Amino acid sequence: MALVNLFRSAGRAVADWRRRQRAYEELMALDDHCLADLGIRRAEINAYLAAGRRDKIAPTLPARRAAVIGERKTA
Repeated sequence: MALVNLFRSAGRAVADWRRRQRAYEELMALDDHCLADLGIRRAEINAYLAAGRRDKIAPTLPARRAAVIGERKTA
C-alpha cells in the first residue's frame, strides 16, 4: 500500500511540475506590455508559479494569449 501511495505522490508531483512549466512558457512568451497588464513583471514569473499564485494570473491568460497569437479582440 505504501508503494502505491509513493507512485501516486510522484505522479502528482510530475503533473504539477508540468503545469507550472507550461504556465511559465506561456507567460515568458508574452511581451512586457501584456505582462504589465496582468500586473506582474517578467522577473516575478517564477515566484508567482512557485508560490501557487496562478489564481492571480490564470483568469486573464486566455484573453492575453488570444491577443498574442493574432486573434482579434472584440471591443
